[in-house]
Amino acid sequence: MFAQQVLNGLISGAVYALFALGFNLIFGVQKVLNLAHGAIFMTGAFVSYYAVVAGMPLWLALLLAMAVCALLSVLLDRFGFQLLRKYSAADAEFGALVISIGVGQVLTSIAQKVSETKVLSFPFGTFPVEFYRGLGLRISLLQVTVAVLVAVLVLCLAYFLQKTTFGRQVRAVAINPRASALLGINSRSVFMLTFGIAGALAAVAGVLIALSFNSIQFLMGEPYMLKAFVVVVLGGLGNLGGAVLASLLLGVAQAMAAAYLPPGLSDILVYATLFVVLIFKPNGLFGGAVAPAGVGRQ
Repeated sequence: MFAQQVLNGLISGAVYALFALGFNLIFGVQKVLNLAHGAIFMTGAFVSYYAVVAGMPLWLALLLAMAVCALLSVLLDRFGFQLLRKYSAADAEFGALVISIGVGQVLTSIAQKVSETKVLSFPFGTFPVEFYRGLGLRISLLQVTVAVLVAVLVLCLAYFLQKTTFGRQVRAVAINPRASALLGINSRSVFMLTFGIAGALAAVAGVLIALSFNSIQFLMGEPYMLKAFVVVVLGGLGNLGGAVLASLLLGVAQAMAAAYLPPGLSDILVYATLFVVLIFKPNGLFGGAVAPAGVGRQ
């Protein structure tokens, strides 16, 4: 029972990590909070659902959702956040919050209208229902797929940030945008790229959550935004490696609380832990450097 809950928690934490990574990546590079991230996550689930219903295979529907959400994120940057960069940091941060909340509300309202406020479910057989047993554990093919896909995406993101030329430019802009511009780095391209990556990761998380619970509705992004805040605060704002570890810890903590504590105490435990961490570690458990080992480290 205990080992099974740990396994379930790690799988849930892996999806939290995918969602929180995009949210944290934008903050790490641009120092703004994109509050439309949850709505983009929801949009990915909706796009994949309607694509599958239209007859598209799931893998292609996933790619389509990634492309749509990446484009939405890039457009948000191009016609929203980019226009604010000429103002002071304080004005830009406030403006970014207002714009992202507005875009999130627009996307949520569109989804509400399209779905007629109904809870949608993928057609039966969209993903094979198979289970495996071993070492006293029970794991589904979907859980295996989630774990493998999240691991691959996180490793690809880490490799991109650490080993590629564009990744080094991202880290340079995260450290000092002004100095980066003097070195000839196009910060506008870097910002658009980070928004595109964040949108694509949010789409994958949305599709995986929709498949895991076979439930899609227009408000599904809101609880995950709350979890993302917990993750980025525990892991350290802008710290991508910390976000992954904090996501896994959050997933395991919630699974354990759901299994061993009275109903309703799971979220109380999580937010009480967040409160305690903020008192003793204001920068989070893993500090505030942008990483896996750092967007902001050379």
